[in-house]
Amino acid sequence: MTTDFTWLSRTQLLIGNDALQKLASSHVMIVGLGGVGSYAAEFIVRSGVGKITIIDGDIVDNTNRNRQLPALATNLGQYKTTIMANRLKAINPELEINAIQNFINPEMVQNLFAEKPNYIIDAIDSITPKLMFLIHAYQQQIPIVSSMGAGGKLDPTKLLVADISKTYNCVFAQQIRKVLKRNHQIRTGITCVFSAELPKKESLIMTDGSNYKKSAYGTISYMPAMFGAIAASVVIRNLIEEKN
Repeated sequence: MTTDFTWLSRTQLLIGNDALQKLASSHVMIVGLGGVGSYAAEFIVRSGVGKITIIDGDIVDNTNRNRQLPALATNLGQYKTTIMANRLKAINPELEINAIQNFINPEMVQNLFAEKPNYIIDAIDSITPKLMFLIHAYQQQIPIVSSMGAGGKLDPTKLLVADISKTYNCVFAQQIRKVLKRNHQIRTGITCVFSAELPKKESLIMTDGSNYKKSAYGTISYMPAMFGAIAASVVIRNLIEEKN
C-alpha cells in the first residue's frame, strides 16, 4: 500500500521528506487522554506519526468539557479512547492505532512495554500509576516525556522543559521526584514538562481517592493543551533528531 503524504505537504516543507518518513515509521505511546494527553495525541498524529498506542479507562464527564479535547455536551458517558481513536483515524485513515480502554494498574505496565515504542508521552495525573510508568521507562531505556501538574496554573509562558531534577514550583513534580529518589535511586534522566508558576492553592479540592487520585486543582481551558503541545513537540523534535 502506498502511503499518501499529500495531507502532510506543509509539514514536509518544514522538516523535509526524510524526517517525514521517520515519523511515519515511528510508534508513540500516549498514556492518559485527559486535557494533556488528548491534545498531545492529536498533535502527534497530525505531525505524521504512523503508529500510536493510546491508553485510558475513563469516560467523558461533564466537568471535562472545560479542558479536554474529546469532551462534548453530546458524548457524555462515552469512553475517551473510543472518541479519540475515531477522531485520530479520521485525521489519518492510514494510522495504525492501538486503543487500550483501561486504567493503568501495576499488572498491565510490563505488558505495555513489550512492544518497545519509540517514545512515550506520560499524561497520567495520578501519582502511583505515573511512577510505575516512569520507573519502567527508565529501567528499559525507552524515551519518555512526562507532564507534571497543569492544574492551579494560569500563565502558559511559564512552561518549561527540563530534567525531573530541575523542576520547581510544582507540587506534583516534587512528590514524583521525592519517591523516585528515595525508593528507586532515580535522580535524573526523565524529561518533564512543567510550569514554574506558583499554583493557586485556593483552587485545590479533595477527591474520593478513586483511581489513585486524592486531590485536584482547578484548571483553565488552554493550560493542559499547552502541556500536551509541548510534550508532543519534544517527541517530534527528538524523533527527527532535532534535540529539545
